[in-house]
Amino acid sequence: MVTIDEFNEIIQQVYDRDYILVSPHDLYTTNSDGSVENKPLELPEGKKPLVLSFDDLSYYEYMEGDGFADRLVLEGDEVLHEYTDANGETHTGDYDFVSLLDKFVEENPDFSHNGAKGVVALTGYNGIFGYRTSDLAYAETNDDIAQDKETAQDIADAMKDNGWEFATHSWGHINYTSSPLSFIQEDHKKWQREVEPLIGETDLLIYPFGADIAGVEDYGGEKFSYLNDQGVNAFFGIDTSVPAWGQLGPDYLRQARINVDGISLKNAIEGKSETVSEFFDPASVLDEQRPDTISGTS
Repeated sequence: MVTIDEFNEIIQQVYDRDYILVSPHDLYTTNSDGSVENKPLELPEGKKPLVLSFDDLSYYEYMEGDGFADRLVLEGDEVLHEYTDANGETHTGDYDFVSLLDKFVEENPDFSHNGAKGVVALTGYNGIFGYRTSDLAYAETNDDIAQDKETAQDIADAMKDNGWEFATHSWGHINYTSSPLSFIQEDHKKWQREVEPLIGETDLLIYPFGADIAGVEDYGGEKFSYLNDQGVNAFFGIDTSVPAWGQLGPDYLRQARINVDGISLKNAIEGKSETVSEFFDPASVLDEQRPDTISGTS
């Protein structure tokens, strides 16, 4: 996780280094028989493609009171964030990545290829977007669950209209590496029942914890077969050792993500990792409000 100031500075430096936002769907085509093919990508000269992805836009219950936004809200067709400050006063504005990136692309339209923004990976156990939309978790306690679902769906539609895409992040933020197939199947059915109706279908899976179902070898086996049969064509793990890694199989695309958060910033500043330096200068983006113990400065 990064602060607002850090996010704004990171995005500015990424832009200054000639990266341009693309959709994962700019990179592959899925044929009617389920096979996947590489899609040629044509960009303005000198631009480098970048997929941005964000996890857990649910504003989990555990985050309350820790300085995060409370939820997404719609003002007209604009998606903003509702935030409660330390004095208990509620504000609406640019308090998280959705509206911050929307504003940046509005000011710098050449940062986006064909209107692409980012991919948001959603779980379901605490609902989505700060609304407690899960029947399994809140049917007995949330009297406004029907309205919450309607609002969440309206927000999802507005985000998609504005270039955002959604991925499954599992319903319960599960570990796909260690979970047996039966547990993955049970979890995925929950996600299809409680999240998919609100955001629409997706063929993107972002692994919680980066816990992939395979190593660097080609995909195969029962977990992949099940997920692929459920319509998942693109899979995203984590690999911070290199600036980019990908694998294209006959029926899937795999890509590695690079986490940008307090941990990776600290490691970069302490010289333990150089990967994020490909995209921005970690020391210069650091928020001075970070305690020394987590900023790599002590």
